[in-house]
Amino acid sequence: MRKGPPDLSHPVLSNPELAARFERAFGLLHKAVADKRIPGGVLGLVGGGERLVRAVGSAQIVPKMRPMEVDTWFDLASLTKVIFTTPRILSLAERGVIDLDAPLITALPDLRQYSASAWERKVTFRQCLGHQTPFPAVEPIYTYGRDPDLLRAFILQREWRAGDPVYSDINFILLGFALERLSGKSIRDMDAGPGFAFAADPESAAATEDCTWRHRVLSGEVHDDNCSALQGAGHAGLFGTAGSVLDFAQGLLDGAGASANAIALMRQPLSQKRTHGWEHAYEGWSGGNRCNPKTIGHTGFTGTGLWIDFAEGKAWTLLTNHIHPTRHFNSGIAELRREVGDIINGAWN
Repeated sequence: MRKGPPDLSHPVLSNPELAARFERAFGLLHKAVADKRIPGGVLGLVGGGERLVRAVGSAQIVPKMRPMEVDTWFDLASLTKVIFTTPRILSLAERGVIDLDAPLITALPDLRQYSASAWERKVTFRQCLGHQTPFPAVEPIYTYGRDPDLLRAFILQREWRAGDPVYSDINFILLGFALERLSGKSIRDMDAGPGFAFAADPESAAATEDCTWRHRVLSGEVHDDNCSALQGAGHAGLFGTAGSVLDFAQGLLDGAGASANAIALMRQPLSQKRTHGWEHAYEGWSGGNRCNPKTIGHTGFTGTGLWIDFAEGKAWTLLTNHIHPTRHFNSGIAELRREVGDIINGAWN
């Protein structure tokens, strides 16, 4: 496992207004910890070539206490979709390896191979990126066993119940399968990217849940049940620090981290809420209601999030362990994300 990038925190930003916004936003995170709604978190902001990263609370509270640090590793959960899987799919398209409007069967010919007319065989790469498919929102794939090869076969051959398009992990699980087939490697054998990995040192990671079927508090291993059973997947499983997440965001802001065409697609709306992989700003979304329309973002179930404002050249990440030690608790993470976003974007009342 590679180490994360060095922390580049500054005690203050040279932009006093942005620095003041950060302080107020961090105060919201501090209050959430003080109120025992979440154990701990890290807030990071980058803009104008500068960054500020600050931590508060605990990385773990059971069965032992560990402090949260600015370089704590987090299970990024669904940020995997936008930091790992989306850029790689868009790169394959740009190189002509795949056509975004072609069906997945161009890479996964055995998808529903026993039913030539199955709707699953018509689903395209672009539809999966934008969550515009009939796949169900949630499916406990891990309950069908722990053999990753058998589960892959099950996912590919299952007759999925079709419904209205919703946000579905199945879309990115299948995109992950495509990456594996086209590269000849399992996802966990791929390069996770600078500052990222598919596991972390348990003593350096934010703990997540006391898992009911793995019978232990998870720290440094993936929380997502389906990703765990598949031993790597395209929808979850990436680990990183606030610094590595901000580095990724800066790469999109300055164009060094992806091609201009790929970044344009990440920003291009495919629906009222979604782009290729990401969400764009809309009323009531996770980034708050004061976001510039040229902002994209995404969240992760473990309590993570990243938002990138291309108009103002800034990005912020809020990384928490709000599901530690259990997901069955109203942590207020949705409200916290929106309130932090509003403050970062200039709300003072």
